Amino acid sequence: MERTEAIRRLKELEGRDLRELADYYGVTVWKMGKINKGWAGHVIERYLGLPINSAQSPNFGSWELKVVPLKRLKSGKIVVKETMAITMIDPTNVIEKSFEESHLLTKLRKQVVCARMFESNEERSSKLIRVETFDLSEPQIYNQVKSDYELVRRTIKEEGFDALTGKMGVLVQPRTKGPGHGSTSRAFYARKKLVSIILGL
Repeated sequence: MERTEAIRRLKELEGRDLRELADYYGVTVWKMGKINKGWAGHVIERYLGLPINSAQSPNFGSWELKVVPLKRLKSGKIVVKETMAITMIDPTNVIEKSFEESHLLTKLRKQVVCARMFESNEERSSKLIRVETFDLSEPQIYNQVKSDYELVRRTIKEEGFDALTGKMGVLVQPRTKGPGHGSTSRAFYARKKLVSIILGL
């Protein structure tokens, strides 16, 4: 599916409750008392008629779908709830490839980001609030993300993969990804600040 067509269809979903659509498409939200963290993304993929995918190349050939939760503060202000995973970090690949050749740039250049409202841990309801595209075309943001990537690259080269920490990076951080706190795999994550920029919040 072309990105423009997907965006058109996703815009029609704005304001709809994704939880109701989960039931309609038979997407598991809870299993054995555990939440399926990717349920909202699976609902949107089913709605678009796309296969569920987590490969390193952009989701649908030429573009990448992301779903992020928003939350409402007591003041009524709507903010980004959490960071957004972008792509896994393969240390060999990162050392070999400049930012211009990186998986990180490929992923960030072709994004369609859907923001849903997180209401509660029960996930009984979650409306799709906003659909935005992101191409990393703003020079200032591009340069900062490049700088964040180069920091990760330099750290792996000079200190090793295990020296990466979530404290690094202004807009993009390297963080552990996977089950449990003993996880050794890491991924690039967009900090809340970058997600807010993407969504125009």
